Amino acid sequence: MSVDSTRQAAWFAPWLLVLGCVGFASAWILLAYARGATFAWLGIVAALDIALLLRLGRVRRGWRRALAGVLVTALTIVATAWGTLAALTGAPLGLLPWESMSHLGPHLARTLFPLVYDGIDLAWFGASLVVAAVVSR
Repeated sequence: MSVDSTRQAAWFAPWLLVLGCVGFASAWILLAYARGATFAWLGIVAALDIALLLRLGRVRRGWRRALAGVLVTALTIVATAWGTLAALTGAPLGLLPWESMSHLGPHLARTLFPLVYDGIDLAWFGASLVVAAVVSR
């Protein structure tokens, strides 16, 4: 008896998305840390990466795949913003990004977010979610 390949790969897709989200966010944070900028346009690249991972994970086409693409892209953006804020805040103190991430609380992040991210960055994030919805479906 052979097992349907889509059923066999069903367990693989969520793990692939988690790995893609964490990996892309880590690379994005390290780039922002190294250059001292936010690189918000990388949200578009993240959306394309997530859409590719959804296809590689053999997730069925439709609104659920589009929703998954938007949610994982949003999670990548939020994780990256958190890590970037922590990295840029901890750098003058001699902390590495992963060391300062645990010290950044929600109140400090909410205070620092408008100082680091401007309207253009927010527009890139919004465009990233739209691209994720269109490309992931």
